[in-house]
Amino acid sequence: MNNNPIIEIREANLTNEIEFVSQLWIDYLTWGNDNMQMHYGEHPHKPNETVEQDLKKIDKFRPPSGRIILAFIDKNPCGIGCLKSINEEIGEIKRMYVSPQFRKIGAGRAILKSLLHAAKETGYKKVRLDSPKFMEDAHSLYRKFGFKEIPVYEEVEIPRKYRKYLLFMERDLSNFF
Repeated sequence: MNNNPIIEIREANLTNEIEFVSQLWIDYLTWGNDNMQMHYGEHPHKPNETVEQDLKKIDKFRPPSGRIILAFIDKNPCGIGCLKSINEEIGEIKRMYVSPQFRKIGAGRAILKSLLHAAKETGYKKVRLDSPKFMEDAHSLYRKFGFKEIPVYEEVEIPRKYRKYLLFMERDLSNFF
């Protein structure tokens, strides 16, 4: 891989790029399952089934209230991040993932920045997210972007039995440009 790769960030074109979205979601859930098993002895997802169900409900990630952002390096999809509505004032970031071989080069930062701009543009006043406690690098990135830890929020989709393994965070968008 190039020492200074050019990262292209753009909103997913679901007509032509649904396979990229699907594969990155499967990769994310598989990677997450493997790490949940290693750290906590839990295996919360059946990645292919979960993604199949999510694809049926993909409209929640479409504008005007949602987004699917893809990252590409040398025209290869390497990362994804999604935004959906919790309510008119609060958005939620979901499925933020960068393939392991493309980490530490700025793709995650670029995806997150794009999602926050989309959230602000949509009119959300706050953005929330959840992520497993083992994702310490992601938490560091979120904190650099102004996210703060919060208690579990009632709209979270995570089954109750897994919540103890996650951090919940929120970012006020009033001072985000």
